[in-house]
Amino acid sequence: WCLSCISQGQFNLNSMHKAGDVILGGLFSTNFYSVFRDQSFTSEPLDPTCYGFDILGFKQAQTMAYAIDEINRNSKLLPNMTLGYALYDTCGQLGIGFRSAMALISGQTKQIILYEKCRGSPTVLGIVGDSSSTRSIAISSVLGLYRLPMVSYFATCSCLSDRQRFPSFFRTIPSDAFQVNAMLQILKHFDWTWVGLLISDDDYGLHAARSFQSALGLSGKSCLAYLEALPWGNEPPELRRIVDVIKKSTAHVVIVFAHESVMIHLIEEVVRQNLTGLQWLASEAWSTAAVLQTPRLMPYLGGTLGIAIRQGEIPGLKDFLLQIKPNTQQNNTNGNSIFWEFTFQCRFEPLPTGWLENGGKICTGEEDLRAVETEFFDVSNLRPEYNVYKAVYSLAYALHDLLQCEPGSGPFKDGSCATLETLQPWQLLHYLNKVNFNTSFGDQVSFDENGDALPIYDVMNWHWVPDGGCKVQNVGEVKISEFNGEQLSLNEDKIFWNFESKQPPRSVCSDNCPPGTRVVRKKGEPQCCFDCIPCSEGKVNNQTSEWIFFYHRGTPIVRANNSELSFQLLLSLKLCFLCSLLFIGQPRLWTCQLRHAAFGISFVLCVSCILVKTMVVLAVFKASKPGGGASLKWFGVSQQRGTVFVLTSVQAAICTAWLVTHSPSPHKNTQYHNDKIVYECVVGSTIGFSVLLGYIGLLATLSFLIAFLARNLPDNFNEAKFITFSMLIFCAVWVTFIPAYISSPGKHADAVEVFAILASSFGLLTALFGPKCYIILLRPERNTKKAIMGRSNTGTTES
Repeated sequence: WCLSCISQGQFNLNSMHKAGDVILGGLFSTNFYSVFRDQSFTSEPLDPTCYGFDILGFKQAQTMAYAIDEINRNSKLLPNMTLGYALYDTCGQLGIGFRSAMALISGQTKQIILYEKCRGSPTVLGIVGDSSSTRSIAISSVLGLYRLPMVSYFATCSCLSDRQRFPSFFRTIPSDAFQVNAMLQILKHFDWTWVGLLISDDDYGLHAARSFQSALGLSGKSCLAYLEALPWGNEPPELRRIVDVIKKSTAHVVIVFAHESVMIHLIEEVVRQNLTGLQWLASEAWSTAAVLQTPRLMPYLGGTLGIAIRQGEIPGLKDFLLQIKPNTQQNNTNGNSIFWEFTFQCRFEPLPTGWLENGGKICTGEEDLRAVETEFFDVSNLRPEYNVYKAVYSLAYALHDLLQCEPGSGPFKDGSCATLETLQPWQLLHYLNKVNFNTSFGDQVSFDENGDALPIYDVMNWHWVPDGGCKVQNVGEVKISEFNGEQLSLNEDKIFWNFESKQPPRSVCSDNCPPGTRVVRKKGEPQCCFDCIPCSEGKVNNQTSEWIFFYHRGTPIVRANNSELSFQLLLSLKLCFLCSLLFIGQPRLWTCQLRHAAFGISFVLCVSCILVKTMVVLAVFKASKPGGGASLKWFGVSQQRGTVFVLTSVQAAICTAWLVTHSPSPHKNTQYHNDKIVYECVVGSTIGFSVLLGYIGLLATLSFLIAFLARNLPDNFNEAKFITFSMLIFCAVWVTFIPAYISSPGKHADAVEVFAILASSFGLLTALFGPKCYIILLRPERNTKKAIMGRSNTGTTES
């Protein structure tokens, strides 16, 4: 028995066909534009009319025809069978492209007869196409339901790598995700941190922008000065607004992810406003566009750097193209006939009205293609064509591997194999996932788990040649290395820069801050825009003191001031200042734990050094009296180190016990505000925090008392006075801190603690080392042994 199905209608589509045992489909844009007539919905709509012949799209279609012809002549690949093709024109429109894809998988036959169990193979087993990401998304969404393979040669949207949405989509061009990373490599190489981004208002541009913003956020190196979507048509008001944005921006580098048809309108407005001095970075969609490489545009586009599809060689393609003949039997819808009319500016019959009267020529079909020179026959710069070539071969190799299967050892149920008579698209899909071969040009072709090809791009540079024209030159490449990740290699000697300096431009929002200053973000601006303000005095003075002391370490005042303890004290003060950095940023478990522990240990180390220093002052004074030398034996270098270590170890033990039992942790507090969540660190155990502060207070009090008792020592022992004063400042700050901290909610508590840390550290630094730095730098006559020993009226300091 059989079942007959009648098609409700047919699409009249521009197409080319060739018979074969297995048919491969192809989707190519051989016309730029289309017109949909009579959309009143009162009658059956007429078929759209395509116009604006795209010779490069036709060249890509012919490349597929050539690849299939070459495969059929290869006795080792798919022997004893022939491949055929069905190629359709999408006219650059989603609706027409979708119709073409449906025609490929269901056929254009009016009556379909299904035998027995209504099983059968689709008209094509795989499709090469589409060139557009938008059309590929729509078409592959349907093809994926039937697991029919689709291999694109030009669709780059990173969204198409989603195997859940597009299980049967593959491509021989890298994803935009890699292209974006390639752009970032170029920005990093030239230290361009402030750039503008222009995108086409479609899936290609929008997904590129999303990937770019995400990658910039992860890198933290560059920022967007602006992001604008370019209109598809020629919209002068919108284009003027966008060019005004570019003109007013301080960014000198402009990245454009858009198609060449969109770029044409933008550059026309750039020329009208005479906007020069920009460094353009081109996506692969227009980096080699011949339509933009004209003498009129070169003053504006010269020096452009772009990412381009990998260039390859296809031996024999030119001879194949020269053998094209028109087919006049298909009412001028055959691509060969349209190409013939376009090339020779003639028409086949039936002729348009008034064609002959207006001086038009009639095509004979015998015109000589070798007598014309067009870019169609230029095979020296094959990029999308090379991707088409690889796409056809990937389907052929998958089919070849499928037919080599031996029954019983196959990948399907019970070790079965697929046969040509019962072949289903999902079976071919299984083998396509495992394809791995090398082209005659030497490039490896395989697909990863997402259906993406091995990523590699050429880096192109637009040279402005003396006659006013343009020469696009390869100046490097970006590729994925198995061991080193993404790698950019550039030959900078070959790069042409369209600037008077003949050097790469600078494009930064703010210059790096000089030493002694720090970065302060501008409110509401990207992180690349900042002001430079002087570092906090504590940080500058701490660094200054430590260098001063190191540089003058051999002078009497440094040697007499127990230089080892002095350097330990300076180190501990540096740690105290650095503790404040742990209070910056979003609270995390490790920062909450570390901020209090680091603060407690650093300050105990600092106060321990001061305590031991004070005790040494008293010991030295007693040793200077008759019979007091025995007191020094308890304050040797090893004893000083040991005392500092023991006192600091006690605090370390307190911190460890606190962290182990009930440590600080991040907490989302909703009690401060009804409409806000405050993310803060809670101290965990209040007792633990109190013990930590209490121990610091105990050591500070001891240091203060001992220094206070020694305040009446002779002038050459006035180190005790400095210690007394420093401990007085220290204790005052922390006594004030406790009630302020308890009464301050959320981030204000952190601010109070940071202020206490910086204020007390700065107070110790100034009181203890300020007078010594003053003598070293401004009063060197006091920095003598006599002055130190008190044998001069000018001498003051510790013995």
